[in-house]
Formats: sequence, structure tokens, C-alpha cells
Amino acid sequence: MTVQLYNTLSRKIEPVPIHGDAEVGIYACGITAYDYAHIGNLRRYVMDDILVRVLRYDGYKVKLVQNVTDVGHLTSDGDEGEDKLEKGARALGESVFTTARKFEDYFYQANEKMGNLRPDVVVRASDCIEQQLAIAIDLEKKGFAYLIPGEGLYFDTSKSPDYGELAGLQVDKLKEGARIDKIAGKRNPTDFAVWKLEKPGENRQMVWPSPWGERSFPGWHLECVAIAINNLGEQFEIHTGGIDHIPVHHTNEIAQAQAHTGKKPFVQTWVHHNFMLVDGQKMSKSLGNIYRLEDIEAKGFSPMALRYLFLTTHYQSEMNFTWDALAAAQKAYRHLIMDLARLSQEKPASMAEEEKINRSEKLREQFLAAANNNLNMPQALAILNEIRKATLEDSERYDLILELDNVLGLQLRQNVAKFLQTEIYEEITDPAAEKLLQERETARAQKDFARADQLRLQLAELGYQIQDTAIGVKLVRK
Repeated sequence: MTVQLYNTLSRKIEPVPIHGDAEVGIYACGITAYDYAHIGNLRRYVMDDILVRVLRYDGYKVKLVQNVTDVGHLTSDGDEGEDKLEKGARALGESVFTTARKFEDYFYQANEKMGNLRPDVVVRASDCIEQQLAIAIDLEKKGFAYLIPGEGLYFDTSKSPDYGELAGLQVDKLKEGARIDKIAGKRNPTDFAVWKLEKPGENRQMVWPSPWGERSFPGWHLECVAIAINNLGEQFEIHTGGIDHIPVHHTNEIAQAQAHTGKKPFVQTWVHHNFMLVDGQKMSKSLGNIYRLEDIEAKGFSPMALRYLFLTTHYQSEMNFTWDALAAAQKAYRHLIMDLARLSQEKPASMAEEEKINRSEKLREQFLAAANNNLNMPQALAILNEIRKATLEDSERYDLILELDNVLGLQLRQNVAKFLQTEIYEEITDPAAEKLLQERETARAQKDFARADQLRLQLAELGYQIQDTAIGVKLVRK
């Protein structure tokens, strides 16, 4: 099948231009390793993972490249302020190298728990300084960059006729300081740092010599250009990131890359993920609503329940995380595992082979049509539920669902096996008991432990006890 994605650059859904057996190059902007990854970050990388899985299921060779920003990302997300790594390390009383490795390790451990495939290539910004410097020197040589004494090398956006095309910017109407910081000496309001100079008193830990100063460092937007070109070539198929990357970071990537190589386009398809809210509000430390994966697990929810929840909202849509929604997702995931456990144990029924194959293929095609249509995973999940109820042999339904899990990444085979090995299989069909169990999960998530205990006692009175399993809590008869 042909994968179709919404391309931010063209502003329409279109086929990803894949040429024959050529490898599909994907560059996914990675983390700035100065803090713990939260569930909003994980949602984005789950959907990047779905993209890779869909392409590989369709038979394409995929090379996924990801960076780790450990230098150059300033607190303003523009060209001024402290480096986020330097600031974070100082607050923790650590070296920037210790801080960066700690948060990098945490990020990939969390991604592994979420079922995300490891990128084929991971490059730290601090490990490709030579390549970044070569591009910066080339940009100055070609007249695309100029030096502001005491500040650094800046890109002259007036030399880039298509600057701002990705974000739909009307460059001539932008006021200085409205989008990136106002700095004396800039020729144009949209000009941005390619290479920065350390200022007196900064005492940065990460600095390198350059033609413009002995103590200097790359701008944030340069690392992705260098890493992508070194690993995917001067032009490649797909670049992903958050919608917050569109107006500055990705816009500046394009400008530098195309000025350096002289080739257009740098990337054929730009894929951007929307934000996640928590209880209808933006995540912030002041609200105390920035949750990490261990916060989810501490409340009795499994990473796969969280992944299932992410798949219920399209990647281009804003998602609102609530504990009630996560409880419902865990319940749905638990029922899916229980259905598969039953299907794996029941004897095959008689059914005409041709009818079986036709029905199975039709459902597979419907699922893949949804997945290939701009990663419509809510629709794909709906088709999955149709398969669970389809007029097929139990073994056919079981095999088809596990096959399609190569796209979903819900670890169904592993968790069915754990379920069958460690738990007495019995599906509870008592609506009153199920309702009480879900209310208890919500109460626990809200730290209302008195209410949770009360609900547990009510379940006991109905003849049920609660057990913890690999897929969350379940009811068993006493």
C-alpha cells in the first residue's frame, strides 16, 4: 500500500514519494536532555514509532535517525539566554555530561517500556561538532552567514527566497523580537544564530574553538542539519517533530540545509504532532500536572494502556489526557488481552477455506487502509475491534490480530503469554463489578485511597477480589 501523510510544507495529505526499493529516510527530532521526558513527549515518539512500523509492514526499508541535543539549545528557544543543559546541570550540581547522559538514558528506557523501536541511528549534538562547524564555515563562505562581534555567526534570511515557507510566515510583516529574540547587529528580524560565542562570565562547560572565537558552540538548529545530511543524505523523505518546531527550528533547518547543499527540497514530507493537554490545561510545573511514565505506573496503569490511549487520538489532533480516559484505555486493553487469551485456547471451528481467507483479507486491508491514510489509528483500532467480533475461526482472528500488532506495537503476544502463564483465566461479565473496578482505578489515580478501599470492599461483597497482572488489575471470583 501507499503511505499518505499530511505534509506541513504542502499543507495537504499526499503520498510519501518513495522510489522503488530505495530506503525511506526518516529524521525525528530528539530530546533536549536537560530534564525527564514526560508523557506528552512519549505520545509524540509513540506516533513516530507507528509511522516506522506502518512503513516496515508495507515492505519498505526504513532508516530512522534521531538526535540528542546536549548543547546549543538556549532557554529562549531562539538565540539568547542560557543553554538549557548548562542551566539544568548547574541546578543539579552535576557536569553537563552527567546530566545529559542521565536524561538520555531515561528517555530511551521510557521509550522501550512504551514499546517504541530503537532508532537505527542516534547521534548526540556534542559528538558531531566537526560536521556542524564545516557547514557553518561553508555558509559564511557562500555569503549566507555573517558575524556579529561578541554574539556569533548569524544566518542572513534575506538570502533565502523561500524562508518561512514551511510555517507560512509573511517575513516582510514580522516585527523584530516577535518570533526570535532581538539582538543588536542583526540584518533582518528573522536572522538566527548558526554558531554562538561564549560571553564573558558564562564559563560554559561545552565550548569548542572556531574561526570566530576560541570558546564557541553551535546553534541549536545546526545539529539536525548536520546529523540528517551525514546519515540520510542531502535530500530525504520524512522529517518529524512537534508543531512547536514549525515556526523556528524546522524553518531554520530548511534555510541552512538548502543554502549549504544548493538542493531543494531538503525534506520531501514534514510530519508534525500536536500537543497534549492534561485535564484541559497545558502541562506546567506550577500546576503539578507534568506526569512521567513512573507516575502512570505508580497509579496501577501499564505502559501499554497508555500506548493504547495514545492511539485513540489522531496525531494531528490535540489530545486531552485524563485519569478517567486512561482507566478506560486500561480496561479496553485488558479486555483485548482476555479476548486473545480465550481465542488462543478454543478449538478451531469448521469454516470454508475460501470464505475464511476472503473475510480475513478484507479486514486486513481495511486496517491497513486506515493506518496508511495519514496514520489514522483511531480508525485502525475500530477495525481491530471488528476483527475481534468477525465471523472467522478463533485461530484466524487470533493470528490476524497478532499480525497487525506489528503495526500497533501493543505487545499483545507477550502479554497474552504472561496472562495465560500467571493468571487463572476467567472473564468477568458482571457490569456492576466492572463499573466498581473502573471507579476504584479512578479513585486510586486521584489518590482517594479511602474511596478505593471502600470500592474494594463492595467488590468483595459481590464475591470478587482484585489481582494485579501484567496488563493491570483484574477481577477474579473468590
